[in-house]
Amino acid sequence: MKILVIVDSINIEDSSGSKANVALINNLHTEGFEVLVYHYTLKDIELKNIQTYAIQEIKISKTYVLSRLQRFISRNLKVNLAPFLEGLFGFSFTFFNDTRSIQKTIEKIAFQPDFVLTLSKGASFRSHYAVLKLTHLHNKWIAYVHDPFPFHFYPRPYNWVQSSYRQKEKFFNEVAIKARYSAFPSQLLKEWMSSYFPDFEKTGIIIPHQNEKYKIQNTSFPSYFNASKFNLLHAGNLMKQRSPEGLIKGFNLFLEQNPEAKIDARLLLLGNASYHAEMLKNYKKNSPEVYIYNGNKPFDEVYNLQKNVSVNIILEAKGEISPFLPAKFPHCVEANKVILLLAPYYSETRRLLGKDYEFWSEVDDIQGIALLIEKLYFLWKEKSVNLNLNRHDLVEYVSSRHLKEILEKITTN
Repeated sequence: MKILVIVDSINIEDSSGSKANVALINNLHTEGFEVLVYHYTLKDIELKNIQTYAIQEIKISKTYVLSRLQRFISRNLKVNLAPFLEGLFGFSFTFFNDTRSIQKTIEKIAFQPDFVLTLSKGASFRSHYAVLKLTHLHNKWIAYVHDPFPFHFYPRPYNWVQSSYRQKEKFFNEVAIKARYSAFPSQLLKEWMSSYFPDFEKTGIIIPHQNEKYKIQNTSFPSYFNASKFNLLHAGNLMKQRSPEGLIKGFNLFLEQNPEAKIDARLLLLGNASYHAEMLKNYKKNSPEVYIYNGNKPFDEVYNLQKNVSVNIILEAKGEISPFLPAKFPHCVEANKVILLLAPYYSETRRLLGKDYEFWSEVDDIQGIALLIEKLYFLWKEKSVNLNLNRHDLVEYVSSRHLKEILEKITTN
């Protein structure tokens, strides 16, 4: 089977979305599919044993000139024209130039795929917009929807209304209608998006984020990590809606109630947290058992820690529902360490772990979090007890073999 992948970025250091995309691409190759990748990373990046082509940005066009003029006005005159212009046109001039660059490159491809898979990250969906213009590919198109879109269709507390919401709704309704298949990383996300775009219910399949067999290049531990301690790790961006305060307060309450644990217990928070910088600065000053790094660490370093800590933490926003499957979920499953899940009752991660999964709490239940950490700590103290996750069903669920089964099933339909 031949698969053409059109993807925003294959730079695993730029976002969790890119890591998830690369894992999916590599697992397609692992299972014997003939994969050709066209990416808009805007620099040459190679994937082992996979043909990759960097799409070049068109720099001789009206939209390119207008995008640079808008950027100049924003930087030098401090005037943000984006809300006004996007309210008129739906998208930025940069978006239009990027999608045209992708479209014009794909039009020239002689490769005859069985499927065309569009992958994106964040709120981009540039590859999807480009393929909408390529009607001859629609009957082969698998549109991968990694997150809700547009923004006002996010669940609370994330949702907000953009000036261009009508145009973005129209765009995504066309994706829902014209793609032969839509793919979602989670069952809850498929159900959520189908409530706004009913065609997704008819075309939707679940392709979970993949567990790629990644080989760690550097296995030495950083200076802030002591493998002999009881380490709890949260690795990943802490967005505005994803506050770690309940976790930190719960950890500190655990230490207050178990002062002897101060010798052993460490909470590690690694990832961008600019919205919480002031609050984290105070905890960093007053809580020596909490290590906070506000920024990006290399993927290799974080992945190695995930496999060697006592507990991995998945932290989601406070809300009624979290339909997202975190991109790091497969890494946590592969690490085979207990997951401390801080998430709403209706959460895709909780759905997969099971309604009876013991180590789950709402994100702001400080007392509950403290009790869970306490239980995990005393289990860790019993050297005869390991804190392995031991979920072979989830290992299979995020495996390349399961991915192959999904694609073979739709091929026979």
